[in-house]
Amino acid sequence: MRNLYYVAIEGTIGVGKTSLANLLSEKLGAKLILEAFEDNPFLVDFYEDPESNAFQTQLWFLLQRYQQQQDLRQVDMFQNLVVTDYMFVKDRLFASLNLNEKEMSLYDSVASMMERNVIHPDLVIFLQADTETLMENIAKRGREFEKNMSEDYIDALNQVYNEYFFRYQDTPLIIINTNNIDFVQNPGDLEEMISYIRQPISGTKFFNPTSGLQNA
Repeated sequence: MRNLYYVAIEGTIGVGKTSLANLLSEKLGAKLILEAFEDNPFLVDFYEDPESNAFQTQLWFLLQRYQQQQDLRQVDMFQNLVVTDYMFVKDRLFASLNLNEKEMSLYDSVASMMERNVIHPDLVIFLQADTETLMENIAKRGREFEKNMSEDYIDALNQVYNEYFFRYQDTPLIIINTNNIDFVQNPGDLEEMISYIRQPISGTKFFNPTSGLQNA
């Protein structure tokens, strides 16, 4: 993967970001950095009562992800490929959905200062799925704190992600439709994805297994 040193994988809850990051790290011999979402002490309370717990949940994630980004700066990315299962900007996407106007104004002031010191990926992989598929995936993995997650919330989050990445131009981007593939259980699907990721990429490209590859 010549000229690729930092690959970030993004997508809505339940789409398979962490699974793909683990698999790519294993297959490509990359350093793996995963967000520690389960360490957030406010997360369970947020899913039980989002309105009362959104700000502290979001602020914890912002600070934790910023610390990981600073640790990332210590990695010699010209010697080691790094794969992460998130982008720093994801926090802003969640905040735009979860926070009220006053909370978002304060959040934005803090986040804007932090973003100046964040390393941008060389390649972003955006995993897409419809809301029904996401809800099925969430149910299958059976995380206790996700049991009260509503379909309306996942659908709204899915729309936020889709709108953001269809306008995204900051780095090379691969958008992968995962509705009809299983890269965890099917080695052929994974190898096909890796083969495409290895190709030189500029701009935005779409990988849709039902209709082949298209360039934008």
